[in-house]
Amino acid sequence: MEVTQLLINAQSIDGNVRKHAEESLKQFQEQNLAGFLLSLAGELASDEKPVDSRKLAGLVLKNALDAKEQHRKYELVQRWLSLDMSTKSQIRAFLLKTLSSPVPDVRSTASQVIAKVAGIELPQKQWPELIGSLLSNIHQLPAHVKQATLETLGYLCEEVSPDVVEQEHVNKILTAVVQGMNAAEGNNDVRLAATRALYMALGFAQANFNNDMERDYIMRVVCEATLSPEVKIRQAAFECLVSIASTYYDKLAHYMQDIFNITAKAVREDDESVALQAIEFWSSICDEEIDILEEYGGEFTGDSDVPCFYFTKQALPALVPLLLETLLKQEEDQDLDEGAWNIAMAGGTCLGLVARAVGDDIVPHVMPFIEEKISKPDWREREAATYAFGSILEGPSADKLMTIVNAALTFMLNALTKDPSNHVKDTTAWTLGRIFEFLHGSTIETPIITQANCQQIITVLIQTMKDAPNVAEKACGALYFLAQGYEDIGPNSPLTPFFQEIIKSLLAVAHREDATESRLRTAAYEALNEVVRCSTDETSAMVLQLVPVIMMELHNTLEGEKLSSDEREKQNELQGLLCGCLQVIIQKLGSEPTKYSFMQNADQMMVLFLRVFGCRSATAHEEAMLAIGALAYAAGPEFAKYMPEFYKYLEMGLQNFEEYQVCAVTVGVVGDICRALEDKILPYCDGIMTQLLKDLSSNQLHRSVKPPIFSCFGDIALAIGENFEKYLVYSMPMLQSAAELSAHASGADDEMTEYTNSLRNGILEAYSGIFQGFKNCPKTQFLIPHAPHILQFLDSIYMEKDMDEVVMKTAIGVLGDIADTLGSHVGGLIQQSVSSKEFLNECLSSEDHTIKEAAEWAKLAITRAISV
Repeated sequence: MEVTQLLINAQSIDGNVRKHAEESLKQFQEQNLAGFLLSLAGELASDEKPVDSRKLAGLVLKNALDAKEQHRKYELVQRWLSLDMSTKSQIRAFLLKTLSSPVPDVRSTASQVIAKVAGIELPQKQWPELIGSLLSNIHQLPAHVKQATLETLGYLCEEVSPDVVEQEHVNKILTAVVQGMNAAEGNNDVRLAATRALYMALGFAQANFNNDMERDYIMRVVCEATLSPEVKIRQAAFECLVSIASTYYDKLAHYMQDIFNITAKAVREDDESVALQAIEFWSSICDEEIDILEEYGGEFTGDSDVPCFYFTKQALPALVPLLLETLLKQEEDQDLDEGAWNIAMAGGTCLGLVARAVGDDIVPHVMPFIEEKISKPDWREREAATYAFGSILEGPSADKLMTIVNAALTFMLNALTKDPSNHVKDTTAWTLGRIFEFLHGSTIETPIITQANCQQIITVLIQTMKDAPNVAEKACGALYFLAQGYEDIGPNSPLTPFFQEIIKSLLAVAHREDATESRLRTAAYEALNEVVRCSTDETSAMVLQLVPVIMMELHNTLEGEKLSSDEREKQNELQGLLCGCLQVIIQKLGSEPTKYSFMQNADQMMVLFLRVFGCRSATAHEEAMLAIGALAYAAGPEFAKYMPEFYKYLEMGLQNFEEYQVCAVTVGVVGDICRALEDKILPYCDGIMTQLLKDLSSNQLHRSVKPPIFSCFGDIALAIGENFEKYLVYSMPMLQSAAELSAHASGADDEMTEYTNSLRNGILEAYSGIFQGFKNCPKTQFLIPHAPHILQFLDSIYMEKDMDEVVMKTAIGVLGDIADTLGSHVGGLIQQSVSSKEFLNECLSSEDHTIKEAAEWAKLAITRAISV
């Protein structure tokens, strides 16, 4: 059967026809890849063929070049590169030909496929003529070819990294794109494609933004495009401005006045889709300034070289009124729709960012609006005033806000019980939560919550939990932060007298018929967990009574027969919440004096957790695993009796590559169990180590799980001591090659630097556990050969100068561990290393007292090792 028919059948409503076609396509692909890809490209390029088969051909072709999972993507790239040259040339020619097809969808698909091919080939120095031949299309009429070519250039910039394209080509691409955006371009489709292409190409424009003339030209064209009669072009132009705000913040000073005028006009008068982007521009500017000011702390003087231009501060008198106006444009039912996003919400979010960027300065600009509107008869005005108030609570100092908040508190508690509008109550409860989050806690000097108002606050919150689900959910959130503020209160918490009533009310909320609406049930359990976590010994008897209640709830979720997939999803979510709740209770009660009476429940709990593993749900697995980790920590050596039953689930968790969070949590639990069981874990170590080594050498496992696996080696070595000797031959080479990699992987970007540091920390924790585990036993000699490369690792990460405090502390600890465990065997080696002098001295004079302590101990150990 020819490929056209297969592609049409693959979209058939008849399941059997569809399945047969999909299988035939798969078979064709496996038997003759080159022929398969070529016939798809031919299908896509042929204007005689039906549009549906052409679109699917393009899609299948695209999926044959790219995949979400890294290892799969790597295979597809290798497979494409190994095709013979003539096949690839024919496919490329078909793709370029498709750009002039009269069918818009087909052109767009071809654009995406060309970009995927370019993403593979340009870094390999293949298809060098591609950009040239695309650019020559730009000067051609008809307009649809121009439009498709610009779209292709945009996708190409998204797929390829800037260092692969020569600057000369970059300049030509930008010239073509900016010309296409020009108001002189008569065709709106071309102009839109050009504007979207510029958005994708901005990352390439570094050199061009450094040149005043080129930058002026680009900025002018973008600003003109925000005034186009076509709404989609205006929206795309503002999206470019948003991206420029974060990518080229330091180049904007000259344009800010004009941009303010353009954005203000759009926010007040334009379509919502455009206005939202105009607000987003200011949110982006605030994000940049918040980051800069956080990075430099409050330490700089006015004239230092901090690259902050204080655009937000300068714009305050005009920007704040503009944002306050947007708050009055609420939608009737926005509180009921979880994914809602509109101009009022965007304005409030931006106002919150402005408050964080300018601090106290925002307050006088917002207070008159609040005072004027808060008691108005129209719900929109009351809600906008409350939303404005809630938005500015993070940023300004407590001193600046205290008097206002104290005055507002009674008013808001009143509104929660009496205001007729659901909207106003929703926003009021949210604002109370923000007050408790930012202005209540052990660090605040004058407490807002006093003996005089505590009773009223709790009574109102408990009553509000019976309100509509969206309002009740916000009340649970407020209670969460209320409890959190008392975390470090000491023995007498003001919540103690209300503890029983709060717990009872939260359980009642979780059982409401409508508890699955507005995330209400989740919010109730999250609040319950926080109330328990922050409770004091006075209420531990009540927490103990909660245990059978929560266990019964968990038991009930495991009994559910024949559920629809929607019900099952809700059931799994509930299981996760209940396991999380038990974890908090275990951590609360698992130590003296409640430990004995609490541990009577341990057997039953363990049975429930193991049954949760029988349900297919990653979230619930993760929570059950964490709860078991807490139980192991509480039970100590007693936990050994659960290992025969639990071990297979532990192994399953370690093999769970797909849901890598489950794998990561399981690795952490292995550490908890090592600490609990110590050498009683020995019988299980072969299995665990085998699985961990497999995980490390797999290219399918998410990289974030690798650092914890290394630290887990350290936990195992600490637990089983010299019995770890048989694993040295496998683990040490892995540690060494990872160490060499991470010593010089210093950051291309912040994310990479962060990962490199967590990797180094995991490796160092492994070394530390191994050296401490072998201390004072005859087998320490097996470690001597490894000392040189470990010291070299310490030296090289010190020389890189990019380690964070955590790595610093672990590294200086490892230096001490080597000296402490190997003593005089390595004295000479240590003396030759940079770490034992410069690094040690740097740590000894550290501001961070934990680093200082670790360094003092290391110094002692080194002195002992050298003096022998």
